Amino acid sequence: MNKKILPSILAGDLSRLSEEVKAIEAAGVDGVHLDVMDGHFVPNLTFGPEVIAALRGKTKLFFDVHLMISNAEKYLDLYRKAGADSITVHGEACTHLHKAVQEIKKLGAQAGVALNPATPLSVVEPILPEIDLLLVMTVNPGFAGQSFIETTLPKIQAARQMIDRAGLKTILEVDGGIKLNNIGKIAALGPDWFVSGSGIFATPDYKTTVAALRHSIHPRNFPH
Repeated sequence: MNKKILPSILAGDLSRLSEEVKAIEAAGVDGVHLDVMDGHFVPNLTFGPEVIAALRGKTKLFFDVHLMISNAEKYLDLYRKAGADSITVHGEACTHLHKAVQEIKKLGAQAGVALNPATPLSVVEPILPEIDLLLVMTVNPGFAGQSFIETTLPKIQAARQMIDRAGLKTILEVDGGIKLNNIGKIAALGPDWFVSGSGIFATPDYKTTVAALRHSIHPRNFPH
């Protein structure tokens, strides 16, 4: 499966989000990861569908919307209408997870389920054939700029094996603390999509950083 890099816009300059989106698009990324937080499921507030809709008008990039919110089922239609191409809900926050996944698909978006670092893969295994995307969190959600949790490495590997054993094409996404100094060892475990926030936005040249991240994911595709 094609490996993709999706910067988390939350780590960008929030006073100039449209410019940041244009800058990462020019840098050659594959999409934008949009972290929606409600101050309830996670201890922070970010942005809602209005901001996503405003950004949608500025770019054709894939919008990967990550709902770190309680009662996500109530708001799926709003985020789809705002321009989400994929919508990911948390296994810990959805009482009726299967129903939420079915609703996302009915709305025409890719359906994802995210799991916090301490949440076992068994939570999602019963509905794995139903989902398009499995997001393994490699930090505890709620704040940008956290350090990668090393103990999630075996979980990433186990998730890859679980998907492959089932013969599925489910996208395996990783998010949290992913930077140039660790993306290579993470990539070796088999994720498809990589979310990086400060690993891109805290660097002076997004294009150079994105190219270096791709090099670390696909070292054999580049001359040494």
